Amino acid sequence: MGQGFFAPTPFTEETEATGLSRLAPLRDLEAERGRSLSVDLGWKRGPFELTSTWFHSTIDDPVLLRETEFGAASTPVEIVNAPGPTRTRGSELITRWHRNEMDLIATHMFVWSTEIDPAAGTRGEAELTPRHTAGVDWLWNIEGHGRLGVEVFYTGRQALRDSAFRTRTPSYVLWGIIGEWRIRRARLFLNAENLADVRQTEFDPFVRPSQRVDGRWTEDIWMPLDGRMLNGGVRVGF
Repeated sequence: MGQGFFAPTPFTEETEATGLSRLAPLRDLEAERGRSLSVDLGWKRGPFELTSTWFHSTIDDPVLLRETEFGAASTPVEIVNAPGPTRTRGSELITRWHRNEMDLIATHMFVWSTEIDPAAGTRGEAELTPRHTAGVDWLWNIEGHGRLGVEVFYTGRQALRDSAFRTRTPSYVLWGIIGEWRIRRARLFLNAENLADVRQTEFDPFVRPSQRVDGRWTEDIWMPLDGRMLNGGVRVGF
């Protein structure tokens, strides 16, 4: 269980991208105050290990960026305290199976977060926060020779508030491999990520057809932009 506070600041993700020239002066802001609670449980038997966490948090007086009340042309956006708290609850489950030189790890996270929509003034699902994420990692240490690993990650749908193309993102899966092989003093390694070449631009353009009120011309990032990535090399020991 914990508590804390965060003083108001004009530096948000939006203003860091566009600068402060379009932002109205700060006025009458309260510090954000957070309260959180978490519970952890663990269990182990033989090759199996299980860890589970439940959590809940509330942020009172969260700050948000919205269009200025009177639509000033020179300063069209302002930072204000939301009229209601941001509430988040969820759980995380981690399971591990270990036998000899092999490890298999599976994870799942559930997050339900709600906040006040600055445009509508009503409570809704927090944007860019997937309700479900999961992953599976398999690692095989080949004694005296090297190692091989495979990873798969799932990201569920996310709410979007100011997109020009959609209100919810599609879910997606990323997968990759990692390998290392020893040859005398040398080690050859290969790392391959996002082998399915999943990219946000395969679904929607990244550049918007019109400018946002805060000055940005781009969409929020909710899926990788760089696609498939491969890298490798050699390590030599002396």
